[in-house]
Amino acid sequence: MTAHQTTPDKEAIALLPPFERLGLDRITLVNTGKQAILAYDALLSARAWGFDTESKPTFHVGEISDGPHVLQLATREQAWVFQLHDPDCRAVAADLLARGGIDKAGFGLGDDRKRIIQKLGIEPAGILELNAVFHARGYRKDMGVKGAVAVLFNQRFQKSKKAATSNWANPRLSESQLVYAANDAYAAICVWDALGLGQPAL
Repeated sequence: MTAHQTTPDKEAIALLPPFERLGLDRITLVNTGKQAILAYDALLSARAWGFDTESKPTFHVGEISDGPHVLQLATREQAWVFQLHDPDCRAVAADLLARGGIDKAGFGLGDDRKRIIQKLGIEPAGILELNAVFHARGYRKDMGVKGAVAVLFNQRFQKSKKAATSNWANPRLSESQLVYAANDAYAAICVWDALGLGQPAL
């Protein structure tokens, strides 16, 4: 039987040292087919990617999002932020997500999956919900990226509410949006790695 594990609360997490995030020098913005092919080639050398999406927020009752507008994929070295306006860029993003044999690890991915099917017309393969891994290891409380980073690294993952609720459909993303989006995916791949999910079974 799996022992119950505890997750630190908000107050405890606030006292931890900050998680070292990727800077802009390790974040690549991808918004053309040509840039997407370069990203594709770089990503295929990895066994797993941190994965997340962003959609323009909806503020009115009954308003339906046409997101995702942004897709983030990250390795331990680099993150790529795909804007999905350009059809060639969208096609490469769809191909990456449909590719089997590579874990796409993240948190709260149910909504992302539904939106990807709707927007890109593909069933994403290899989606790994990290919250489910924590549940299987005895954590009762739902685990998001902040809790996971606190538990595994004893660090505080910073998330900007302003960036989270910003307009992700904007043709020009701000530096704060790029850093926010990239680091959600980067933290996920760090968690995947720390959980030993890439290790062969003994």
